[in-house]
Amino acid sequence: MQLIDLGKYPIDLPESPAYARMLSDVQGDLAQDGCAVLKGFLTSEGVAACVAEADGVADRAHASGSRTNVYFSQPDDRLPASHPVNRFFDRSNGFVAADNFAKDGPLRQVHDFPGFDDFIRQALNESEARFFRYADPLADVIVNTAGAGNGFPWHFDTNNFTVTLALQNAEAGGEFEYAPNLRSIQGGGEEFAAVQAVLDGERDQVRSLVLEPGDLQLFRGRYSLHRVAPLKGKRARHVAIFSYVEMPDMVGSPERTRQLYGRVLPVHLERAGQRADEYMD
Repeated sequence: MQLIDLGKYPIDLPESPAYARMLSDVQGDLAQDGCAVLKGFLTSEGVAACVAEADGVADRAHASGSRTNVYFSQPDDRLPASHPVNRFFDRSNGFVAADNFAKDGPLRQVHDFPGFDDFIRQALNESEARFFRYADPLADVIVNTAGAGNGFPWHFDTNNFTVTLALQNAEAGGEFEYAPNLRSIQGGGEEFAAVQAVLDGERDQVRSLVLEPGDLQLFRGRYSLHRVAPLKGKRARHVAIFSYVEMPDMVGSPERTRQLYGRVLPVHLERAGQRADEYMD
């Protein structure tokens, strides 16, 4: 069974002209606003196989109805109530942790396909010295599953490079909305005023995408504020997430890992606080 549409996306032929054109297109999109979508990256068989795998473990998702801010941090009473650090929103979805997916299952077959990592790295214009698979045993390959409700509110990602694979949409809603490059890759501050404007409902900086099953998205989510719009209907939205970081052996913080997966492992406590930048999350 062919999971990836290699005719449309020849990641197995890195020396070919078709690969060069594909890579150039994706690099251009990422350079413009930190987001690129490869429509129909999976074949119809690939979508069916991955949805079946996600459905088979969806009941293991850690569901939570907590309230979180943009940074997944605690409030700060030294700051005004209007400050983004003190703005909390309902989150009502769940994550199936990586240790629920078999090494030979379809999602890991996609992730482990020869040339997949190299294509992602080149698309992001990252050197081999700054591009690694997320070493978190709960979070390298996960599925976000969400039903009717608020989905995932505005936030920044912990990982610099997030690669998502749309598997199944809700009956309505679920658009991917983002405000590109509110943070700078070079550093320089949290840009709280720009974040606050988005939280206040200003849409000038916000873009909206409708991802279809089988679409692959590359997104610099550590720098662009983003959310999943509220979902409607009985059908769950499933999205697989493959994560990459700029340092080897990185894992999630204990606090955020508990929020997302309901548990931590010893490695999360051992490596707490090890990050390559000074952003809040």
